[in-house]
Amino acid sequence: MLLRPPLRGWACGALRSLGMGSPGSPASGARPRGAPRRAWPLDKDRENDKEKKSVICIEGNIASGKTTCLEYFSNTSDVEVLMEPVLKWRNVRGHNPLGLMYQDACRWGLTLQTYVQLTMLEQHTRPQISPVRLMERSVHSARYVFVENLYRSGKMPEVDYVILSEWFDWIVRSIDVSVDLIVYLRTTPETCYQRLQMRCREEEKVIPLEYLEAIHHCYEEWLVTGSLFPVAAPVLVIEADQNLEKMLELFEQNRVQILTPENWKHGS
Repeated sequence: MLLRPPLRGWACGALRSLGMGSPGSPASGARPRGAPRRAWPLDKDRENDKEKKSVICIEGNIASGKTTCLEYFSNTSDVEVLMEPVLKWRNVRGHNPLGLMYQDACRWGLTLQTYVQLTMLEQHTRPQISPVRLMERSVHSARYVFVENLYRSGKMPEVDYVILSEWFDWIVRSIDVSVDLIVYLRTTPETCYQRLQMRCREEEKVIPLEYLEAIHHCYEEWLVTGSLFPVAAPVLVIEADQNLEKMLELFEQNRVQILTPENWKHGS
């Protein structure tokens, strides 16, 4: 397990200048390789509220164990859990954009990712009741991993990529989608592929190993090497190529590190 501080020094400087206790989310830039921008500061009331409440995103490849992690912590007092809104992606007034995207990413990539961006924004902005919120993925991974992969693989035209990037940039400038900690469940694509074969989601039956390898590469670039996009929060890396029993042990071993804000702020 590895706890990484935010990878971009400019983000720390920006946070100090704003007096914020938790990292804001910089944008990716309006163009495919544009310079990152800083999120607008929160107003006083929202900033004070953020000091009392924390948002943790559980990130990782398809079948990396995110749902298992969330379910493990779901019965913890003072913790609320938001699962990824997959059911919405599978049924939008009778349409299944998730299934359509897997069948023909060139045609339906923009359609799905536009809706993913909307529904993840809804997740980020839902009123938070408990002191700690655990979220499955985020609007950030939607942009930096899944949209990025569609563009790199040639399945998304540059104009679609730029439009989604413009939307994302506006969101992080104008709306509080900040994250306090990212827990990255790091798995090999081969492990994810094996787990997929045991799952029952109809849409996932057509996912090839090559797709999982591409998603893994984007996650590694974003959260481990920091070679392309900014990271909005400290990253706790958990090696998740384990069986269920071992994974539950790892979650328990990292309970305090995951759920205690002091550990994130001081990098302990």
